[in-house]
Amino acid sequence: MAKFNVGPYGHPSGKIGNMVFYMLNGQGVCRLIGKAGKPTIKQLANRQAMAVTMELLKPMANFINVSFKLEAAGTIRNPHNLATSYNKKHALTGEYPNLRIDYEKVVLSRGSLELIKDLNISKGEHGINLTWNSDYNENADTDDIMMVMVNHPGRNKASAFLNAGKRVDGGCFIPLDKDWMMEEQMEIYICLKSANGKLISDSLYAGNLNGAAETAQQKADAAHYNLIKTRFDQVSAAYQKKRMDAAEDIPKTKAFRQLEREYHVLKDKLIHLAGKPLS
Repeated sequence: MAKFNVGPYGHPSGKIGNMVFYMLNGQGVCRLIGKAGKPTIKQLANRQAMAVTMELLKPMANFINVSFKLEAAGTIRNPHNLATSYNKKHALTGEYPNLRIDYEKVVLSRGSLELIKDLNISKGEHGINLTWNSDYNENADTDDIMMVMVNHPGRNKASAFLNAGKRVDGGCFIPLDKDWMMEEQMEIYICLKSANGKLISDSLYAGNLNGAAETAQQKADAAHYNLIKTRFDQVSAAYQKKRMDAAEDIPKTKAFRQLEREYHVLKDKLIHLAGKPLS
């Protein structure tokens, strides 16, 4: 995407050749259109990074629209743009095609308001208990509002609590109304917003409850990887045996050429196949 300043005849608009001109948030931009070639590994990695980031942030839209509102104000970017940029850059771990979220590094707000200290989380009977040190200095206020985000990665869902309590309270209770919420993976984040809405804090990772579980996609990827790996092991054993039996006189038969071709295809496929065990 290219940006351009107004020319003597104003901003172009519409399609010219293989380019499309339009306005985006008050700024003129130009995009190239046409059939794309075969993507490189770097391009595929970037696409997966974007997909993983978007999957993380999509259910958090209500929280993000508030938590990044101040930073987005007065710019051509919106809250979701900012959240995507921060987390695509900082919250991913692993290598393509096994990129995944590092939940401790997720960023859900950026600001100068003082954070709380000594935050602790625990499971209650029908929700989550949060406690913290309510002390503060002159850069904060007693009525600063606690915002809480409970992410449920296994379900691609999230629960936002935009007014969970006040700084001075020293604790709050987050009700969870579905049984599965209490039993499945939870990643919990908080931030504080001033009562007048003019200041916000950085987000803080409160921690995990119930451990980490594989998503349905991760399970499917692992099953597919294991299927291909099993076939590769069979082909590899047969291929290596024929080479050893033949010593230096490599067979020239059609059957051997097909076996050799399948061996290399499967070997290359496994390198970039999602679902590979982490260890």
